[in-house]
Amino acid sequence: MPAPEGTDFLADAPLALTATGADLGAVDADHAWIAVIRKMDETYAELVRQQVELEAKNAALEEAQGFIAGLLGSMTDVLIACDLNGRVEQVNLAAERAFGQGAEALVDRALGDLIDPASPTSAADVLATMARRQRIVDQEFTLATPDGPHAVAVNGALRFDPRGRAAGIVLVGRPIGELRAAYGALAKAHEHLKRTQQQLVHAEKMASLGRLVAGVAHELNNPISFVYGNAHALKRYVDRLIAYLDAVHGGADGPALAAARADLRIDRALTDIPAALSGMLEGAERVRDIVADLRRFSSDRREAREVFDMAGVARSAVDWVAKSQMPDLTIRVDLPDGLETIGHPGHIHQVMMNLVQNAVDAMEGRPERQLEITGAHVPSPEGERVVVEVCDTGPGIAQDIMGRIFDPFFTTKPVGKGTGLGLSICYRIAEEHDGRLEAANRPGGGAVVRLVLPSARAEPRP
Repeated sequence: MPAPEGTDFLADAPLALTATGADLGAVDADHAWIAVIRKMDETYAELVRQQVELEAKNAALEEAQGFIAGLLGSMTDVLIACDLNGRVEQVNLAAERAFGQGAEALVDRALGDLIDPASPTSAADVLATMARRQRIVDQEFTLATPDGPHAVAVNGALRFDPRGRAAGIVLVGRPIGELRAAYGALAKAHEHLKRTQQQLVHAEKMASLGRLVAGVAHELNNPISFVYGNAHALKRYVDRLIAYLDAVHGGADGPALAAARADLRIDRALTDIPAALSGMLEGAERVRDIVADLRRFSSDRREAREVFDMAGVARSAVDWVAKSQMPDLTIRVDLPDGLETIGHPGHIHQVMMNLVQNAVDAMEGRPERQLEITGAHVPSPEGERVVVEVCDTGPGIAQDIMGRIFDPFFTTKPVGKGTGLGLSICYRIAEEHDGRLEAANRPGGGAVVRLVLPSARAEPRP
């Protein structure tokens, strides 16, 4: 009968009851040899396993060494690794090219041999810095190369062993010529950026000036047209009066004068002349007020602070921007009298014009176009404030850009229609007036921009 699988027949076979002492000794010897053979098999299997692991680790180590060698070879910066006494332990290919020697000729040399005697930083400086456990940051070195002194900017740090003990020094140097070229390119890019920014700021100023001129022209057009039309009417009335006076001075009799008076409609002219003169005077006064506002709002007295009425500034911005660009716009201005603040009225007028312009642009192509401007005195922990809100019925402000709308050069308008500087300039002007500019979406749709300024009632008048 065969032995069950997994059992050792020699180890488990029972001894015959009739076995002699010699037979028992032979069996014990067999058991001992079998145990030795088993232990040898286990040892051999363990050796094989360890050999496989060793080969895998050797392969990983060779791969890591190859990777590190590739990195060192591809570096354009000079790399020198030393021990704590300044003896060179390893260099990369860039160092070999710089010194014109192979690694075998550079290794084991003193670091001082590779540094020019006139170098701003010496090998002793390196060792002293490392002894203080400090890093070397962009220190200028002069290397002693076959082509003469070679200036480099060096960064260095200590190298530690697996136990965390300082084991050496690693120095990495980049030619200063390359750094200077990089700094030069950076400086040129910065100058170009500054010029571009100045051009964009100038473009924004010209756009604001264009809106201002268009709005003023639109505002001036109505009173001037009124004056012009009344002047033509007065000229006709004057011609009739002169003709009638000529008839009077010519000695015409009563019936002839009556007929001339009827034909020339003298009575009607005499009735219309006061109204025409009054209309001309009203139109001229309106032109005078617009010019006065324009002079006041365009004043460049940056340090001047005066008390002014926000209601007048807001209404002027609406008249000069919204009415001229969107005639079918529904406008509601609800600003109380005495809404006074302190600052530069021209700068705040620029802010209001920009806010109204943005609201008008947002409502372009929308079925409902309604602009609302409201204001009030509002108490706050900083003191009483003047708050003016500009609301539109546009698409509102997307939540992902809500925090960026006041950033310079950020705009959602198509190319050529906005520089992205309008709101950032307004934000800066509000801050210069000890105020702030805020933006949000209205519950019913559209956006609301809130201008908060100090109230003149809370401060002594300048």
